[in-house]
Amino acid sequence: MAKICQVSGKKGNTTAKHIRNQHSQGWKYKAPHKNRIQHPNLHTVRVMTEHGVLKMKVATSVIKSAEFNAVACGLKPVPKSWLKKPSYNI
Repeated sequence: MAKICQVSGKKGNTTAKHIRNQHSQGWKYKAPHKNRIQHPNLHTVRVMTEHGVLKMKVATSVIKSAEFNAVACGLKPVPKSWLKKPSYNI
């Protein structure tokens, strides 16, 4: 499963580095800088629609937003762009 938010399209940051810390002043310049990926904080959320329950993978920052809460409460209909499964477009 792709680690992408279905609402906002957030995906992993590939420019992050993991730096080991030896707590010495000159060593940090020689420290190994390994590549790593920072994934978004995704949660599976169930949203009621007129056709039934819809399970979506959504970032927590989106869950806090007013627009998503309006859709989750039923005040607004679910946009069609949210219904598509995320992909990496490979």
